[in-house]
Amino acid sequence: MARFCFFASLLLLTMLLSFCYATITPTSPLLINQTLRSSNEVYELGFFSPNNTKNQYVGIWFKDTTPRVVVWVANREKPVTDSMANLSISSNGSLLLFDGKHGNVWSSGVTFASNRSHVELSDSGNLIVVDNISERTLWQSFDHLGDTLLQSSFLMYNLATGEKRFLTSWKSYNDPSPGDFVAQITPQVPSQGFIMKGSTPYWRSGPWAKTRFTGLPLMDESFTKGSLEVFRHNGTTWEFNYQTPAHSCDSYDACGPFGFGIGCLVWNQELMDAVQFSVGGELLSIRLAPSELNGNKSKKTIIASTVSITLFVILGFAAFGFWRCRVEHNGNTLMTLLSIVSHTSKDVWRNDLKPKDVPGLDLFEINTIQTATNNFSLSNKIGQGGFGSVYKGKLQDGKEIAVKRLSSSSGQGKEKFLNEIVLISKLQHKNLVRVLGYCIKEEERILIYEFMLNKSLDTFLFGKKKVEIDWPKRFNIIQGIARGLLYLHRDSRLRVIHRDLKVSNILLDEKMNPKISDFGLARMYQGTEYLDNTRRVVGTLGYMAPEYAWTGAFSEKSDIYSFGVLLLEFVSGEKISRFSYDGKNLLAYAWEFCSENRGTDLLDQDVADSCPPCEVGRCVQIGLLCVQHQPADRPNTLELLSMLTTTSDLPPPKQPTFVVHTRDDQSMPNALITVNEMTQSVFLGR
Repeated sequence: MARFCFFASLLLLTMLLSFCYATITPTSPLLINQTLRSSNEVYELGFFSPNNTKNQYVGIWFKDTTPRVVVWVANREKPVTDSMANLSISSNGSLLLFDGKHGNVWSSGVTFASNRSHVELSDSGNLIVVDNISERTLWQSFDHLGDTLLQSSFLMYNLATGEKRFLTSWKSYNDPSPGDFVAQITPQVPSQGFIMKGSTPYWRSGPWAKTRFTGLPLMDESFTKGSLEVFRHNGTTWEFNYQTPAHSCDSYDACGPFGFGIGCLVWNQELMDAVQFSVGGELLSIRLAPSELNGNKSKKTIIASTVSITLFVILGFAAFGFWRCRVEHNGNTLMTLLSIVSHTSKDVWRNDLKPKDVPGLDLFEINTIQTATNNFSLSNKIGQGGFGSVYKGKLQDGKEIAVKRLSSSSGQGKEKFLNEIVLISKLQHKNLVRVLGYCIKEEERILIYEFMLNKSLDTFLFGKKKVEIDWPKRFNIIQGIARGLLYLHRDSRLRVIHRDLKVSNILLDEKMNPKISDFGLARMYQGTEYLDNTRRVVGTLGYMAPEYAWTGAFSEKSDIYSFGVLLLEFVSGEKISRFSYDGKNLLAYAWEFCSENRGTDLLDQDVADSCPPCEVGRCVQIGLLCVQHQPADRPNTLELLSMLTTTSDLPPPKQPTFVVHTRDDQSMPNALITVNEMTQSVFLGR
């Protein structure tokens, strides 16, 4: 009897081992009726069929939960359909899925020098390939996420290498192949979480504030397709926790560029029924006098404060009236107008900006602009920027114009509008775009420019027209941009920092002469002012200097950095936001060539026949000098122009900081499929 029990137990153990594996080795593959469990039997790996279809997938799911929740799938796009399939590991450490005919259906795609490795499933749900000798992890499923984020896994974007981890939805409940929605982290500064539907942003989390995402909408239990769902296991079943986006208004760009929120609600009476919510609610700020904070709420203090405020307001209006008289009799100065712009009220902004406030520019009627642009028709639209659209128009006298229509809902757009009117009216240089006039009507903010026949430089440099600008034309454009910068930084009455110098902001006239445009983000200074700092970092990723992107500090050297990026784009014919080779961005790629004395190898082959090699190598070196990490190491604008127009010896550049890799940009999230760029604003705490 004892012998019978022994053999029965041995037989039962053998049967169990045939269905449950502890590991996978080259000699012990995982068959279709077997599973691999984690050490504490939290997770299980095996073959499964969604809703009992014929398709078999290798996946990981929670063990002993109902219903089964699959958290990772290996062969999402290539199911097997026969019962002889198996999952094995090769001698070089690569995971392989074979069908019944021993055809390779799926592999992990990497090989290693080690020929002794095995597969384990951890209690965190991570499938790992481990070296038997060093016990080093050679490959892991957490680097190749599916549609589920487990507790120990994470989304990421490596700015240095471009490596990223993201979630991809199933195509349907029965089809684990990649669907339309992707959850990812963007390389913005600071980073943000996005759910993309194809190449279009569907939902945004808000900026990452080191410990949490700011501006994250509250979640309820409404169901929305394309949402990121979080579940909690109570021991037997899965309980829904929350999802995002939870409402159609949470979706990215739901109201378009001209939509706006409720803004700030302001009270000037007693606050009634104020409630502090345990979850959610809005931020309420109360302005109190110092005496009230100290507990002294005497009527004398209140009366004194009221009288002081009243006197201050009266003096303010008196000063404003005095200023208006001076403007009418003595003319306007740039700095006076800038002062009024920064302190004006909403009524002054809407009604008091008259033609005499901006000498040299015409004030156009809205009807004239609507007629010229065929009522802002899509057929007349020639560009899209961060704060509005650009249309081609024709006035009644036949003159062609470019009309920049700003988004009325953007507070930053209003600031840019005023800034651009005042600044551009005072700047006159052959390498700067010329503004003809402006239009203000209710919420409309419109600038009228001279029309550039050849549009922006990026239509030539990165498109099919690149062969039309050979190297002599490119070099002439480079020098023209440098001369325009020299005027802004040194030769104009006020020093001007552009802050958004990029290829799409360089326009070309009929003779291919460059014109620097879009001064909405520019800053102006008098005398010898050199460095400034801002809480709001604005610009385009890839072109922003490191010190500006991370700390908000900007100067003439910030524009020099942008020029250096632009110069390397000229040489290579490649866009900074889309270039990637062996994990290197354009700066790293140029540095590698220059350090090996192969700077000419960076040259765009479409113009190779028209280019002196020594000139190319010199431009690569100048570009790298401009993008050095420390602003003090970069040349100033006068030195830069001298480098471009002479053959003097150049200092060796220092290795730049390869911190910007925007292959899946950013500048915009859809930069993989478009050359459009959008200026970004990032708010930084000080």
